[in-house]
Amino acid sequence: MKELLRNRVFLLVMASDVLQQVGIWVRNMALLYYVVQQTQGDPVAVSLLTVVEYAPIFLFSLVGGVLADRWRPKRTMIWGDVLSFLSIVPILFVVAWGYWQAVFIVTMISAIVSQFSQPSSAKLLKTHVPEQELTAAMAMTQMVGSLFIILGPILGTFVYYTFGVMVSLSSLLVIFALSACFLLFLPDSPRSMERLSVQAVVRDLRGGLLYLREHANLKVLMVMFGVLALGAGLTAPLDIFLVTERLGLAEADLQWFTALSGLGLLIGAIIAASLSGRLKGKGVVFAGLILLGAGTMIEVWSVWPILTGGMRLITGLFLALTQTVIGTYMLTLVRAEYIGRINGLITPIFIGCTLIGTGLSGMLVAQSSLIFVYMLSGLILMLAALVALRLRFDYPVAKQAEGGETAGK
Repeated sequence: MKELLRNRVFLLVMASDVLQQVGIWVRNMALLYYVVQQTQGDPVAVSLLTVVEYAPIFLFSLVGGVLADRWRPKRTMIWGDVLSFLSIVPILFVVAWGYWQAVFIVTMISAIVSQFSQPSSAKLLKTHVPEQELTAAMAMTQMVGSLFIILGPILGTFVYYTFGVMVSLSSLLVIFALSACFLLFLPDSPRSMERLSVQAVVRDLRGGLLYLREHANLKVLMVMFGVLALGAGLTAPLDIFLVTERLGLAEADLQWFTALSGLGLLIGAIIAASLSGRLKGKGVVFAGLILLGAGTMIEVWSVWPILTGGMRLITGLFLALTQTVIGTYMLTLVRAEYIGRINGLITPIFIGCTLIGTGLSGMLVAQSSLIFVYMLSGLILMLAALVALRLRFDYPVAKQAEGGETAGK
């Protein structure tokens, strides 16, 4: 851990990540409240925020991954912040003139930029963080995300209701500028000597598909992510009903259960960082997913807030351990020059299955019951645990390299 905290690249990437998290939550909460106020709570307008956030993932994830593998990560991330900065300026004027619909463009541009910057960030960690420190690095990243799950909504709500939408959006200018300044101190990466062309992009895409096909573990991960996302998606929009119908609490009390999940994620990330290199991969993933499935079932049967809150805390803890192990495993398994493409292939499947589950949840509740949907979700999550048993955590690195070279030919 001490070596990791002296790693300049890791610290700069983390500083940028913290700023990005601040920006994400200030933006998300401000746009949510602003759209609700402007439309008098129109559910179509509110759901459109989700659509414009996820649609670019399907459209740009794979292309963004291919280009992220080809482009220099430092320059890609800096340009992402610069473009985000430049996109905010005209939108501020448009919103000031009364065209509130322009706020949807903010969400869409941020989603598009993230498809290029996220794989570039992972590529930097893969290249500059020693393999024995990757688990701690992923745990620290998880820790930041968990902390903002707890504090992000509070921060975003405070900024919006204290200063309004214009200040909320204007603060993003400062955040993107600071992030770009931190990234300027990253080391440069070698420039690709091959000129970018459609043929080169298609060839890189085929190379990524071949790399995926030749690595059984990556195919297992893709299936596991799909099953996991489907199960999680079924209950994602139903937590509010768990609080109101099963626990008999007010809608506003949902925030406390979300905070407990975030606290569990934070504790789990701290444990993962302290146990760096000593976590048993397959056992942690299997146990984490089994517990997540069982916790989902227990939550829907529970009529006691203490039990439900306790399960949220415990499942959050094990979920953080699972995410840290899987994130480290993927960075270890995938060669640096393929990280963007593999991320671009897996992410749309995860998001797509999540949206399928979310889309089916309302219909299933209407045709059956809340208990049935949560029980079904728990079983699907346990199925993901069974799929995870096919992962090989002793996969030889030398064989990976051979497969990667074959895929690149």
